[in-house]
Amino acid sequence: MNNVHEEVGEAEKKFGDYLPQECLAETETTRTWLAKQVSVGRMVLVEELKEGVESEEFIANVRAKAGVEHPLVGAIYEATMENGICHYAYELLPGETLSDRARHGEKIKAQRLVHILRRVAEANIYYESHGNATAPLGPDAIHVDKHGVIRLKNLVIAGERLPDHSLRDVHKLGEVLELNLDQHHPGVTRCLTLLSWMRGEDITQPLKWSQIRGYCEQIEQQLATPSQVVAPPTAAIRPVKKNNFVWVVAVLPVAVIAVVFLSLSKNKKQQPSGAPLPGWVKIKAGDYDTPDGLRVSIPDFTIAACEVTIGDYADFLETLNILAKEGGQTTFDHPDQPETKIDHMPDDWEKLYLTAKEGGMWGDREINIHSPVVGVDWWDAFAYAKWKKSYLPTQEHWLGALMTGSKVPSQIPVSDMLPVNKETEDRTSNGLLGMAGSVSEWTGEPRTSPSNPLGEPLWVIIGGSYLNPGKGALSREWVADRMTRRPDLGFRIGKGAGKN
Repeated sequence: MNNVHEEVGEAEKKFGDYLPQECLAETETTRTWLAKQVSVGRMVLVEELKEGVESEEFIANVRAKAGVEHPLVGAIYEATMENGICHYAYELLPGETLSDRARHGEKIKAQRLVHILRRVAEANIYYESHGNATAPLGPDAIHVDKHGVIRLKNLVIAGERLPDHSLRDVHKLGEVLELNLDQHHPGVTRCLTLLSWMRGEDITQPLKWSQIRGYCEQIEQQLATPSQVVAPPTAAIRPVKKNNFVWVVAVLPVAVIAVVFLSLSKNKKQQPSGAPLPGWVKIKAGDYDTPDGLRVSIPDFTIAACEVTIGDYADFLETLNILAKEGGQTTFDHPDQPETKIDHMPDDWEKLYLTAKEGGMWGDREINIHSPVVGVDWWDAFAYAKWKKSYLPTQEHWLGALMTGSKVPSQIPVSDMLPVNKETEDRTSNGLLGMAGSVSEWTGEPRTSPSNPLGEPLWVIIGGSYLNPGKGALSREWVADRMTRRPDLGFRIGKGAGKN
C-alpha cells in the first residue's frame, strides 16, 4: 500500500454522509480516506473501490467484516454502492499502532506487552471459533491509546479460515514484538521466552492462541502479585473432591445461621460513608428490538442497578469458606461445572480484595469494596447468583432493561471502573449504571451470533468496559469458553421472570 496525503475539497467528492478530508493510502484497487461523518460529527475511515475495478470480491470482504461482533475489533459502520461506486465506512481506531510506537522508539514494559498480547489472542480465538478468514496480522493492526485501551483493525476477509492463518500470525508477532519490549523492567525473560515459543523455538508443537492467552495470564499475575500478600479471611478453601448432596443438606442450616450473623456484622464494619448502594430496577413486560433487528418479548422482572461489587463477592466467598468446613463448598455450583474448577476465587483475588478494603490503587485505578468484582468466569457468576436466589440475566433481559431506560443506547457515555455509589454519566433514565462501560458482563444463556446464524449458540458477554468500550452499551461478544476471565469482566443479577 502506498501512503499518500492528498487533501480533498468539499466540492470534489462525497460518500453519502461521509465527507472526505484526506486520502491516506492508495492501492491498485482502493483508496483509504480520512472522512467526517456529517450527521454525528465524528471522524471515520472510508475505503473506496476505484472506478472500473470488479466489485464482487470487495463487497464479499465488506460483508465478512460487518459480521464481526467483538469489542476489541474495529466496527464497520456502513457499506454503500451508488452510481457504480462502492465504499464502506469503518471505525477510526484511537491511539497509535505498535508499529508506530516501535518507529518512535517507545518501549513497553513486559507486563503491559503480555496484556496486549493476551487481548490480541482473545480476538483471534473469536476468529477461530467463528471460522473467520483473516488477512495477515502485524503490529500495524494493533492500536493502543493513551489510556491503554487496545483495539484491533478488522482484518476479516471473505472465505473459509485456513489452518495456517493462526500459525502465520502467531509466528509473525513472535518475530516483531521484541522491538516493542522494554528490556529494563521485570518480566523480560518470561516475555522473551513466550515470544520465542511463538516463533516455534524450543517447542515440539506450534503454540495455539488459547495457549498464548493462558501464558499471558500467568505472566500478568506473576508480575502483578506481590511476593508476600496476606490472604484475606474471605479466601475460600480449595476442595479436593465434591461431597455428596445428603451431607451438604445436613450441615447447611447450621452454616446458614453462621453466615447470616457474619454477613450482618461484616456489612456494618465495611460499609463506607457516602451515597447508598443502588438497588433493583423493575422492568415491565413488553416487546423490545435487539441490535440484530429482532423483536423479543420479555416478562416482568427486576435487574440489579449495578454490577456485583467486590464487597458483595467477598461475602459470597465467606459463605463458601464456612460451608467448606462441613463439606458444603459445592452447594451453589452449576451441575455441569468442570471437575477441574475447584473454587470460585477471582483472578488475583488476594491483591484485589486487600486493595479494595484499603481504598488503594489497583493498577492505575483507585478502587474500594463498592467497585465491580472482576476476574470471574461464568461458573463463578452462576454460583453467586444461585447463592443470592437470583439468576444471570439473558441477553434479551439485559437489552430489554437497557431499552426501557434509553431511547438511544449508543449515546450512553462509557465510564471507567468506578465504585457503584459514585455519580456517573453512564446511567439510564430508569437507574441502571455501567451498561456502556465500567465492566463487561456475563449473561445467563448461550445465543447464536448474528454473524454466524448457522453456528452453535455461544455464551454472550455484553456491554462495553473501561478497557474495551467497543460499541458501548450495544457491545456484545460470543465466547465458547465459560472459564474466560478478564480484568474488565464481571456480572450483574436479576430476579423474577419465573427463574428465581
